[in-house]
Amino acid sequence: MDFPLQDCTTEEQRGVVRFLWAKGVKPVEIHRRMLAQYGQSDYYKFGPLKEALRGRRFDSDEEVKEAVHSWPREQPKSFFSTGIQKLVE
Repeated sequence: MDFPLQDCTTEEQRGVVRFLWAKGVKPVEIHRRMLAQYGQSDYYKFGPLKEALRGRRFDSDEEVKEAVHSWPREQPKSFFSTGIQKLVE
């Protein structure tokens, strides 16, 4: 019986993803399994953006959209090159 786990760290979830990937499980299947086990959890969210928006209050959906759209433009070029390099690892 699958049920979402309430208390687990991002590192634990990453470990599960790495394990499944090493076993040859396809990404879509990993995603399906992670949703079944962890529910709508933090493993798939864009962490730095989430951190940038944490604690902020918005008066409208348009303000949220503008914050999300402007955030990438505010990042240094090294942010993206570092992220791409981490994909290789």
